[in-house]
Amino acid sequence: MELRQLEHFVTVAEERHFTRAAELLQISQSGLSASIRSLEQELGTSLFIRSTRRVELTTAGQALLADSVRTLASAAAARNAVAAVRGLVRGRLTIGAEPCLGSVDLPAELASFRTANPGVEVRLRYSGSVELVDAVAGGRVDVALVVDTGHTPAGVQLRRLSTQQMLVLCHPDHRFAAETSIPLESLRGEALIGFQEGWGAQALARRAFAAAGFDYRAAMEVNDVHPLLDLVGYNLGVAIVPTSFARKRPDQLRAVELRGDVPAWNVAVAVAEEPSPAAGAFLRQLQPVATAA
Repeated sequence: MELRQLEHFVTVAEERHFTRAAELLQISQSGLSASIRSLEQELGTSLFIRSTRRVELTTAGQALLADSVRTLASAAAARNAVAAVRGLVRGRLTIGAEPCLGSVDLPAELASFRTANPGVEVRLRYSGSVELVDAVAGGRVDVALVVDTGHTPAGVQLRRLSTQQMLVLCHPDHRFAAETSIPLESLRGEALIGFQEGWGAQALARRAFAAAGFDYRAAMEVNDVHPLLDLVGYNLGVAIVPTSFARKRPDQLRAVELRGDVPAWNVAVAVAEEPSPAAGAFLRQLQPVATAA
């Protein structure tokens, strides 16, 4: 059993898809499949249940996953320790981010980091904030740019980068458009366009609604800001978003302030309590962003 095989196994387990895993690993799909088959033959059991659309872990695969993650983390820590003695930042840095956070130019930050740290292999994955914070806790992601939803597992710390208000975005013909502000209660029973489970805006809206005594129910859910803006633009509902989202189409949509107990859109970087040298270097690079905010 080789570290390379465990890395392949963990990547497939996380992505639940051989093609996406092969793209992340930058190897051919046939090479990845051969590596997994070899590992299964060595262990004498199947690790995945394969279908045409996705793969799932078998019971044996589930048992192997946690130990594999720990083994890879220990190997990475050993490499980082040797590099630190040599005064080098090397290894791999896996960065997670929720799209359109509104305070960090992530492509620019990645370009600067790679220029300054050519010995670090950088990987990037996008997802919702709740899932990314859990990924940091589980060691699957080193650093994550997220919205603080109030969910912080043990072993994870959040360092705030910026703060925005949450507001209502609507079509110019909507009844809210003529108002400068509305109470949170006005959204009771309103057709909502929101994000999927675990995304920052959805988690904050759900928390605000619960505090106000009524349920959050989105008529339409998306996983990106642009289709959300399109749907609001056709007057199919209203959306609860941070201020930066409203700035994207100021001539087409109306932004209305919300009154009441509405959580702020706090952008933060989530990291383990003892970050790797590469993660520490990325955090130091982000420090001016936090200072400016």
